[in-house]
Order: sequence, then structure tokens, then C-alpha cells
Amino acid sequence: MDTFRGFPKEALRFLRALKRNNNRDWFLAHKDVYEASVKGPMLELATAVGGAVLNFAPEMLVDPRRNVYRIHRDIRFSQDKSPYKTHVAALFWPRGLEKNVCAALYFHLEPAEVLIAGGIYMPGPVQMRAIRSHIAANWEQMSDIISAGQFKKLFGGLEGEQLARPPRGFPADHPAIDLLRHKQFLVSITSPPALAESPELFPRIVTAFAGMMPLIRFLNAPLGKLAQVR
Repeated sequence: MDTFRGFPKEALRFLRALKRNNNRDWFLAHKDVYEASVKGPMLELATAVGGAVLNFAPEMLVDPRRNVYRIHRDIRFSQDKSPYKTHVAALFWPRGLEKNVCAALYFHLEPAEVLIAGGIYMPGPVQMRAIRSHIAANWEQMSDIISAGQFKKLFGGLEGEQLARPPRGFPADHPAIDLLRHKQFLVSITSPPALAESPELFPRIVTAFAGMMPLIRFLNAPLGKLAQVR
């Protein structure tokens, strides 16, 4: 499958209703709607997107049943005991790297929006140090990536939380100190939820993902070396 025509209208209706009825009894009573209108189309979309991604990022792991997140929430360490997520999401990350601490491609659908995003959200201390050292030594390359016309047209600029002060071990007068202060390295596009029901969703995701890949590869370069050492 190389395209996707959009989610059925029942998908957003289901997610809106789930937000109001986030409990096991309601979910089980409407599980057939979830399977047919949410989970099934999401797997179709991930399959289509994954196939397109491999054309420009063959290093990415494409396995829709691994790329698509489960709708069940992990409530073991959360004060919020709602059992289900009220969005559906997928993540594509490079083979050989740890899923949750590398730069990856992400999209989700929820009642309020469609989010297409990429970058690294929660790097561990080892990964953060490696990325900052890579930026410090190659800051001009990263600056070229995020200042490129197409990149700025798609995403506006780099997002993510930043430190108030220069990170330890890096001089305050480094020419890329604004980049080095980042704790997250993210880009995103947010669209109205109606996009999910449109044939435009698939090409919009693919175009955004292709535009993110220079940044994704830059951030993952030092992480690939870490993985080889381990």
C-alpha cells in the first residue's frame, strides 16, 4: 500500500467519546468501533508512511505493529489512572538505536489536532552529552540544517526546552551556545483534526518527515557511535 485516503469520521468521534468515557467498560463496549475505525486505519497509515519513509530514510525501522503505540496507558507510576490514551500515535526510529532516547519521526491524531513531529524528546544523560559534544564540534552543519529555507518554511525553527544557563563543560561564549542550551531538539507541524479525514494527511506526513531527516541524522550521528561502543 503506497497511499492512505484518510480516517473515517468515526475515528475522531470515537476518540472524543473516549475522552468523556475513559474506562474499561465503555471501551470494551465500543471496541469494535476502535478496531475498525481507529486501529485498523492507523496500521494502514503507518504501513503507507513506512513504505514512503524507506525511500528517503532506509535506516528507519518500519514495522507498523511496532511503530504504532498501544492505546493502553502505563498507569503504574502515574497519578492519572485513566486506562486509555485519547490519541493514536506512531513512531519511526533508526534500527540499532534505543527507541526512546534517539531522534525519531512521530505523528499523532487526537480530538484537538494532528501533530507531525520529529527530533529527540527525552535523551538520557549519556545521549545528551554526546549530542552536545557533536553540536559543539559541528555547529555550523547544524546551523545550516535549521536555517535552510525549506526547513524554516516547514517548521519555523527548532523547538524544545532549554537550560537557563550554559550546560556544564561548555563555554558561555561558544558560537552555538543557544543550540547547546537545548534539553530537547524538536520540530513540529500542528494541523486541525479534520486533516485526519483527508487524503492530504498521508502526503503531509511524508513531506514533513523528509524535511526532518537532515536534523534527525545529525542528532543520531553521535548516538550511532555510542551504540557501536556498547
